[in-house]
Amino acid sequence: MRVRVATTALGITAALLAVPACSTDTTGTKPDTAHSARTGKPADTVQKAAVLSSAALETRLLNESDLGSGYLRKPERPAQHDDVTVIGCPALSELGGDAATGGTLTFPRKAKATFTYGGSSSEVSEELYSDSANKLSHDIGRIFDAMTGCPSYQVVAGGTPIDMASQRLTPPQGLGDEQWSQLLTFSTGGRSTVVKQTAIRDGSLLLIVSGSPALVDRHLDKALTKATATS
Repeated sequence: MRVRVATTALGITAALLAVPACSTDTTGTKPDTAHSARTGKPADTVQKAAVLSSAALETRLLNESDLGSGYLRKPERPAQHDDVTVIGCPALSELGGDAATGGTLTFPRKAKATFTYGGSSSEVSEELYSDSANKLSHDIGRIFDAMTGCPSYQVVAGGTPIDMASQRLTPPQGLGDEQWSQLLTFSTGGRSTVVKQTAIRDGSLLLIVSGSPALVDRHLDKALTKATATS
């Protein structure tokens, strides 16, 4: 039961992150402009950061040897298409609560890997995306704002109700150009699962690490180091 609940939790997290983002920028500050102010580099230099292909992103994912003993990569399952309905969180509903369960962000250039640890229900998932700095920042920022803007709500996926609680966390500082982090609690069938999710944007690359809080904290730095390596 715990294994099934943990797997469902990670799948629903990905599903909610797959909702389409509005194209209107409500932040007031363009990400490349903010990055230029911090780094001293011209805005057009930031905007033209190389966009990586899905094949290139795949080589930058962590593997079992990077993680250490006890980790086993899960085979990718075919995408599910259960209807997802969000109740009690208008911001998420406006973004589109009918995203497919188990989906990923809609950026075309992407790669993903999920690992179990120690034969238990503990999991850690890494997702990599590449696009323009503006698009990455706007889309992921809008989705995190929507998810953490509702402290509690309910998701109905394929007829199964899941009670959700969200908490915005202070993201790790000094990593990449922008950071987001949240703690999600999924409750269904009398069981609760806590999932931590941290996203780091570094130029034209977006890294998202999700799963058991201790595993996310343990592997975030090495995931970013490998994802942003230039050789």
